[in-house]
Amino acid sequence: MPHFDVTIAGELNLDLILYGLPHELPPEREIIARDMMLTLGASSAIAAHNLAALGNRVGFISRIGNDSLGEVALARLAEVGVDVSRVCRSVETLGSGLTVILHHGAWRNILTYLGTISLLTFEDLDIEYLCSARHFHFSSFFLQTALRPRVADLFKRINAAGLTISLDTNDDPDDRWETVQEVLPYVNVLLPNEREALKISGEAELQSAITKLAEIVPVVVVKLGPAGAIARRGKEQFSSAPVKVDAVDPIGAGDSFDAGFLTQYIRGASLDACLAYGNIAGALSTTKPGGTEAFRDRAHRERFLREHETEMSSARN
Repeated sequence: MPHFDVTIAGELNLDLILYGLPHELPPEREIIARDMMLTLGASSAIAAHNLAALGNRVGFISRIGNDSLGEVALARLAEVGVDVSRVCRSVETLGSGLTVILHHGAWRNILTYLGTISLLTFEDLDIEYLCSARHFHFSSFFLQTALRPRVADLFKRINAAGLTISLDTNDDPDDRWETVQEVLPYVNVLLPNEREALKISGEAELQSAITKLAEIVPVVVVKLGPAGAIARRGKEQFSSAPVKVDAVDPIGAGDSFDAGFLTQYIRGASLDACLAYGNIAGALSTTKPGGTEAFRDRAHRERFLREHETEMSSARN
């Protein structure tokens, strides 16, 4: 049996989220936020944390700075059972990455200091460790500037070891969307949102984008936020309605969807069951600030999952 259910190599940092700010921020003025949250951030780390909270054995490789921010982020992963024994600490003066999110309700500004996020290299990776799993997940393709030239090599090695691979590219800060097409032939599950699907495919319309991507990737899953999600496998297409909740914060909902979807996918569940569980996990994430706080609260998490898993079973019957 593999040692892990899922391994991940990617970024690890904290999110500083500021709430209650005006839409326009005048220069040279002191602006007061109504509330704040310092929580685990990074697409890779949020997915790892929430996969572990959903009962998966998760191994994680990343690079952090030799600072307290990195140690806090590392402790948050270890707290939920993620194996962090292969996380590297940089001796360079660059600190751990940090994302500052200015939350404006329906939209947000996302400001990221890359720090050590961009320093993870192919040589940092213990390939045998990453391959000691059933599945490998990769996020934030465009932030991994040192690793990105070797991602195709990494995926080839992992494919050769018999693992399935999922990819959530997230946004490209440069809006160029280059080189990701080179790695798609090695991917089993692609997990973009609507904008990312359009950008990666070069298409102007969503259905055309899904059709084009599905010619390359066996399973294409497009996250539509409050509209749910769509999955395409070959010529079969499935859709799943969203789970209705009183949302507090959408930050990390897409990464949480990934965790829910993959929890079912690696267990051989049907595609519609994977979609439904992804929507449940994404909705759970929105019930508390940040991408992992709803998963850290065990009683809240288990109650939410129990209620909505029951609803999902009733709907099928």
